[in-house]
Amino acid sequence: MKKLLLSLLAVLMLFCTVSCKKQAKSTDGKVWIIATDTVFRPFEYTNEKNEFVGIDVDILAAIAEDQGFKYDLQSLGWDAGVAAVQVGQADGLIAGATIKQSRIDSGWIFSDGYYNATQTFAVAKDSSISSFADLKGKNVAVKNGTAGADFANSLKDKYNFSITVFEDSPTMYQDVILGNSAACCEDTPIMADNIKSAGLALKIPAGMESEGAPYGFAIMNENNRALLDMFNAGLKNIKANGKYQKILDKYLK
Repeated sequence: MKKLLLSLLAVLMLFCTVSCKKQAKSTDGKVWIIATDTVFRPFEYTNEKNEFVGIDVDILAAIAEDQGFKYDLQSLGWDAGVAAVQVGQADGLIAGATIKQSRIDSGWIFSDGYYNATQTFAVAKDSSISSFADLKGKNVAVKNGTAGADFANSLKDKYNFSITVFEDSPTMYQDVILGNSAACCEDTPIMADNIKSAGLALKIPAGMESEGAPYGFAIMNENNRALLDMFNAGLKNIKANGKYQKILDKYLK
């Protein structure tokens, strides 16, 4: 009888252990908060069905599926998104963020690069500006805290032009269209997509682009290193299985 009771107790304990493990697995899934921009076609934007879409959106979804993690993507805008990650209100940022040393020095922790982009200038459709030298004495519009702003700032003293900073791309574009600025500067795929999709009265002169640099997913707290590691592993996998290229083709072809 004693042996029977011990056996029953052992089975009960085993059942409890398995059951508890299953319950823990089903309730233990962390939901990572990911911040992103609002208007940064073709990487993140709202389509005609009011759905939030884009290269970054699809890449994150594909990586999360590959790695089995849950996330909440919050469309906050560039400045607010960066601030949210800095103060811990969000765990990571995916918003066409160029990997650069100044950001690394200030605490950004980047993933492997997931897209290589150049920055370029755009001018009004009827403008005669065709080179950096033509910007002398004129004003250039840029978006705050971006690689495009860095590129423009790196040239302003050499070519003697001034800069006005905006918080979003659409307002920056309009400043050029309205004639307040002679040019604007932003990542090339973003500029080209917006000109085409929105029918903007802008054009991109040949030879006014940078050498280029990669975009990266970013965290700003070492406690979120697991998220960064999953992003890198998932990125490698979706490149290998072809999903990554399909996403690029969907938006860029």
